[in-house]
Amino acid sequence: MGIVSWLLLGLIAGVIAKVLLPGRDPGGLVGTTLIGIAGSFIGGWLSTRILDRPIPKDFYDPAMWIAAVAGSLVLLIAYRLLFGNSRARR
Repeated sequence: MGIVSWLLLGLIAGVIAKVLLPGRDPGGLVGTTLIGIAGSFIGGWLSTRILDRPIPKDFYDPAMWIAAVAGSLVLLIAYRLLFGNSRARR
């Protein structure tokens, strides 16, 4: 997979994570993309270490997408725990 594929995977994984875990988070498109890309790397790394799976080269591998979304969810939850809701309603 090329760099554009990783960026696209990260963007989509970040959006799916925000849909599954709605809330008022700052960052917009850039924040979603960064959380998704970092989550993809973390999810892929954990799946290779814990599940002993090789990193797939195919963009359409379902296990890679599940790992990317799971990693993005973990990062989004950690972000909310660390920084709270910085856009609290008044």
